[in-house]
Amino acid sequence: MTASTIVTRGLGYAAALVVVLLIVGQLLGQPILLGYVATGSMEPTMDAGDGFVAIPSAVTDEVEEGDVVVFQARELHDGGLTTHRVVGETESGYVTKGDANPFTDQDGGEPPVTDGQIVAEALQINGEVVTIPFLGTAIMWLQGLVQGAAGTATSVLGLTTSASSNGLGSMLVAIGVALLGFGTLLERLGPARREKTRRRSRENVLAFWTVLGLVLLVFVTFATAAMVVPSGTYEYGLVSTESPTDDPQIVAPGATTELARSVDNAGYLPVVVVHEAESNGIRTDPGWQTIGIRGSGETTVRLSAPEETGEYTRTLGEYRYLAVLPPSLLVWLHGVHPFAAIGAVNGVIVGLTVALILLLFGSGDLRLRSGPDHVSLSTRLERRLRAWLRDRE
Repeated sequence: MTASTIVTRGLGYAAALVVVLLIVGQLLGQPILLGYVATGSMEPTMDAGDGFVAIPSAVTDEVEEGDVVVFQARELHDGGLTTHRVVGETESGYVTKGDANPFTDQDGGEPPVTDGQIVAEALQINGEVVTIPFLGTAIMWLQGLVQGAAGTATSVLGLTTSASSNGLGSMLVAIGVALLGFGTLLERLGPARREKTRRRSRENVLAFWTVLGLVLLVFVTFATAAMVVPSGTYEYGLVSTESPTDDPQIVAPGATTELARSVDNAGYLPVVVVHEAESNGIRTDPGWQTIGIRGSGETTVRLSAPEETGEYTRTLGEYRYLAVLPPSLLVWLHGVHPFAAIGAVNGVIVGLTVALILLLFGSGDLRLRSGPDHVSLSTRLERRLRAWLRDRE
């Protein structure tokens, strides 16, 4: 392989990674390693249409004054994602402001931003945000193009559904999958190309480690999804007033109220659920719990009101881990970092899967026979399992 080929492939992989990250970010509603600003509120730091490197909040340090953060607003942009700078901190949360704006977001009616609202932080080097000029412009142009095409298609087909951002992301994924399948079909059924080199691989033989890698990829993907998808942040509104009512979330200044929170596990493995305060004035009892297979549990959420009257928001984070390790160890690993706990769970799953497959089937390559005497892969795996059981009788 020549150097130019390596460079070309590397650039292709990088471009594909950028597209995947942007699409996944659209589907999840938050930037994944790459984000962009659509307005000029951050000028001259970032011009409208500039992109930036977005570091997910799960791997960043504590937010400090001067950081540029991406947060899920409540009032700004109709509750959409906003990229502004942190200019202060209060008991209720962070004070944010666009560099080009003459007043803070909180002066404009946005409540203080809590840790639970922050989804990413813009990468800064020597105090300067790392920007990617025109990345956002290109993305918005592509979105407009897809929206126009979707609008034309729906009008021609007589459909009334409009394309949302999530729908556009799904459409892009579907187009990508369709193109991949179409390309594969052309490669299989298109004009045959003359082989100019001698093939060293054996036909109808699947390399053991390749198959094992694919199996592990599937297992780890589903295990990670089972932990990450149900996790998230939950908000509780609290009103501090001189005229409290029977509503547990309308209390006197300085008072503490309690709410019951139900925690369900719809899976077929027990899970360890960790509750973590992501704003001031909230805590839980217990702080973590183990929920059995398709079971449920309950935790008490305590909300504390400040001495000042007003409306406040309390944020609680919930993290889930498959209970393949002792619960206390998973909680300790979570304290180190949530990724440490997820990595440990996946490590156990990988180790058990490899050990089981090696024990049952060995490490030999799998041969796929064809022709009249063809025996299906499932049948041959069943035979190998029966033989293994006979050898141990």
